[in-house]
Amino acid sequence: MAVGSRTIELTKIAAAALADKLGDEIVAIDLSEQLVLNQVFLLVTGSNEPQLQALSDEVQRKLAEAGEKPVRKEGSGSWILLDYTDLVVHIQSTELRNYYMLDRLWNDCPKIELNLAKAVR
Repeated sequence: MAVGSRTIELTKIAAAALADKLGDEIVAIDLSEQLVLNQVFLLVTGSNEPQLQALSDEVQRKLAEAGEKPVRKEGSGSWILLDYTDLVVHIQSTELRNYYMLDRLWNDCPKIELNLAKAVR
């Protein structure tokens, strides 16, 4: 089953929100052929807890503007998970991103092209 167009749209909105708040290593993984409940994992790395919270807040704000609210929000500190059913956003510290390596776990799954502009720092 392919990822639905609405899920792709929400993924791109969330990814743009993460880029606006200077999230690093933004990756969208297409899980539609692997999982029944979720279609996309959107991963991002933040450098500290305030940035992780800002990333979470911005994604929730932008997706609320698009008419979506998370079904579930878990975690705080170094890993925040926002569950929008078909889209799950993982906001992680560098340490936890490197430890759990979700990118590597789902390495065989296709990536979704996000076409994000590179932020100048």
